[in-house]
Amino acid sequence: MKRLLFIPGILLVLAAVLVACGAQPTQAPTQAPTQLPTEAPTVAPAPLSGDALLGGKLYDSWLEELAAEAPVDNQPLWSTSTSAATDVAPEETWLCVTCHGVDYNGDNGFPGILADAGKDPNELLAILKGSSDPKHDFSSVMDDQQLADIALFMNQYVMDITPIVKDGKPVNGDSANGKTLFDDTCTDCHGPQAIAINFHSDSEPEYPATIANENPAELLGKLRFGVPGMPDMPSGIDNGWAEKDYADIISFLATLPTSSPLTEGGRLYDNWLAALDVTSPDGNQPLWTGPLTSNGEDIGAEDTWRCSSCHGWDYKGAEGFTGILDASSKSSEELTAWLDGSKNASHNFTAVLNAEDISRLVTFMQQGLVDKTFINADNTVTGGDAAHGKQLFLASCKTCHGPEGKLINFAEGEGGTEYVGTVANESPFEFFNKASFGQPGTHMLAGLNLGWNLQDIIDVLTFAQTLPTQ
Repeated sequence: MKRLLFIPGILLVLAAVLVACGAQPTQAPTQAPTQLPTEAPTVAPAPLSGDALLGGKLYDSWLEELAAEAPVDNQPLWSTSTSAATDVAPEETWLCVTCHGVDYNGDNGFPGILADAGKDPNELLAILKGSSDPKHDFSSVMDDQQLADIALFMNQYVMDITPIVKDGKPVNGDSANGKTLFDDTCTDCHGPQAIAINFHSDSEPEYPATIANENPAELLGKLRFGVPGMPDMPSGIDNGWAEKDYADIISFLATLPTSSPLTEGGRLYDNWLAALDVTSPDGNQPLWTGPLTSNGEDIGAEDTWRCSSCHGWDYKGAEGFTGILDASSKSSEELTAWLDGSKNASHNFTAVLNAEDISRLVTFMQQGLVDKTFINADNTVTGGDAAHGKQLFLASCKTCHGPEGKLINFAEGEGGTEYVGTVANESPFEFFNKASFGQPGTHMLAGLNLGWNLQDIIDVLTFAQTLPTQ
């Protein structure tokens, strides 16, 4: 009982103490209480700006678009490809399209990018710079703006193409509407049959019809964004073409020629080494026994293998060799016999030209030779209309050569100048050949495949002779 009375007593004492303490004034703290640090507000990255259409061309081939060189070795991720052991050139392993496909579904064992459509461009840019895998860092070969353009392309224009192209064919294409679209937009550069520009070497010609038949999904990408390295090709997106328009134009292109024996043969006559992208045999052509000069200028041994070196730009012969102007009256069999060594063993080109090459040369000799009597002894031209020639030149040639023909300098070595006007005035026979058939080994338009006739080419030559030579 005493213990029970003791406990309430203690409680009463404690209460008294607490009351006494509560009566005292509260002391101010000697220093401000420490505040916990607050996190800085998250700032969203600035929206990317750039050219998504250009990004589409960079995705196709940034090497062509930027006129750049790829690293010597394969792209680091290529070793994981299902095609790593196949004959894929190292530079191609650096192209987005090689791994992710023209249809965006992936290729060569790599994933597609359809799932990336609409994603935050900043996130896509980070992936292109190696955020998800350091081996996927392309900042060593493209700058930030170019990578941003690709990210914007992926955000805006990657799409499921099956409503347009499916199973290697355009879907419900209307070739009549395709022809209208092509005629309205494409003929100034590609000509009425789309064979004015050969995208590959003449050893394996490639025209729009080639792609339309062999890989319409690839053609769709080029129609939407343009061809890398060809800045003046219009974009179907800029043109406002609908999905069906693409199917229609692919259907029309698939009906056009995939070869042009006449103009291809003309380029082989000019310089089959450049046209086929091959090297010449060692030494002079067996029939060339004289000095290494042509028209008074030094030439290399490889030039002795060119048809034009021996038979002339006027087709009447050069350096003591006979001309070929009468070839148009000869049969294919006889002309072939001159090229395969049957007529003369020293004139056997079968070691360097295949049967198709020889057939194209025969076609050129039968159909493409012109007696250029309109070119005078002093290199002036008779019967040309310079005003009309100017119209043709500005419509089809200005893009590459400029309005004065000076954007490309053909001169070899440093310090020389050779422009369109230079060639037209100093070598009009050669100019006529190149204006008709194109420049071997380049994408130069072939006038004959633009629909130009003999008078048109004379008119273009007449105008070109008014252009600057220096």
